[in-house]
Amino acid sequence: MKRVGKWVFFVVFILILFLTYTSVFGIYGENGDYKITYIKGIEDIRWGIDIKGGVEAVFAPADGVDANDEQMNAVKSIIDLRLVNQNVTDYELYPDFSNDRITVRFPWKSDEENYDPGEAIKELASTAQMVFRGGSNQDGEELLTGKDVKRAYVSTIETSNGNHSIVVNLEFTDEGKTKFSEATKKYLNQTISIWMDDTCISAPTVNSEITDGSCYIEGGSGDGGFTAEDATALANKINAGALPFNLKIESYGTISPSLGTYALTAMGIASVAALCFIFLFMIIMYRLPGFVAFIALLGQLSVSIMAVSGYFSVFASFTMTIPGIAGMILSIGMGVDANIITAERIKDELWTGKTLDGCIAKGTKSSLSAIIDGNITIIIVAVILILVFGPANIFSSLFGVSTTGLIYAFGYTLLVGVIANFIMGVFASRLMLRSVSGLKFLRNRRLYGGKKKS
Repeated sequence: MKRVGKWVFFVVFILILFLTYTSVFGIYGENGDYKITYIKGIEDIRWGIDIKGGVEAVFAPADGVDANDEQMNAVKSIIDLRLVNQNVTDYELYPDFSNDRITVRFPWKSDEENYDPGEAIKELASTAQMVFRGGSNQDGEELLTGKDVKRAYVSTIETSNGNHSIVVNLEFTDEGKTKFSEATKKYLNQTISIWMDDTCISAPTVNSEITDGSCYIEGGSGDGGFTAEDATALANKINAGALPFNLKIESYGTISPSLGTYALTAMGIASVAALCFIFLFMIIMYRLPGFVAFIALLGQLSVSIMAVSGYFSVFASFTMTIPGIAGMILSIGMGVDANIITAERIKDELWTGKTLDGCIAKGTKSSLSAIIDGNITIIIVAVILILVFGPANIFSSLFGVSTTGLIYAFGYTLLVGVIANFIMGVFASRLMLRSVSGLKFLRNRRLYGGKKKS
């Protein structure tokens, strides 16, 4: 067996502890009155309707509009896209074409404080017509519209006084890039105002011609700029586009969680208790390989939490539901199983009288095929669940809208957990085991489940 540096164990161990801590508690800071999130933790997870409750609203065309089926489908698609842009995966949309009504159900935000359903549904019904105009007045020349924008996203910039300001970045289409270049050339050293519906959200002065097809919007002066929530809502509405007609809210209300108020706390306590039991079981049954396996399980769990909370900004956050938790638990079980198979194979080899290094090499190699076979099967099933029962709602006509979202949540967390198992339970655990076996005081065969070599 090729030896691994003794320091590798400590590096991987510290890295996993760091990932576990930050994925659970996150890393936050402050900039004046603003809370800055550097790394998202569990408190940033948006919990599903079944766990935390949510909002139900019924929308109808405003101003007496008699909508046709095509327009109703367009409204449904835009509301669907706006929910997806907010990383809401646990939602339900029920269009009633005969009565021109759309019922929407979705969970509260992770940082919700007021629990006001009327406020929560405002951005879903907003038309969000964005226009770039020459000058600072609403009757100025129309230069670009929201159709010229390819995508919008939120970021921060450093201001001249060293603080950070939240902005909405815009990337234009090829046609929009040409229009914006011509507009900034024409209005050089003048104002180009940006309007959202009838409100001016920014009125910057053009300092140079912009030809790269991108810019950013700062909040209007005098109001402290954008908050993170306002900037995100604006970016979501720009990405989703405008509704074909104005919507009015016919009725709305709150949805109580099916599990009850204290269910989340109870699940958290149960999870900690289960991890403690797994730790004791692995240590008692498999000794040092069991300890290493538990560290790898912590790493697997942290990766699963990261994929849900939006830990990495390049990956969207996810709405966690009860089936989603079930998928995560099942993947943890797969991780435990993978490490038990490896530990048992190493133990079997040790009782044949081979050297410790040889037993670890043979045991990890002989267990790999069984682990891969089991996990690949789960991955295939999880991918099918995600593709068939995801936001596209391919099977909604057969099983219902609510069913498709729940099955998607299960498939998503299951897939992420199994991939994390390959990273932590297969690669990282074996790397740590080979490294720690190089430490002289840890080369006693009994620490690996074998008998002392005569």
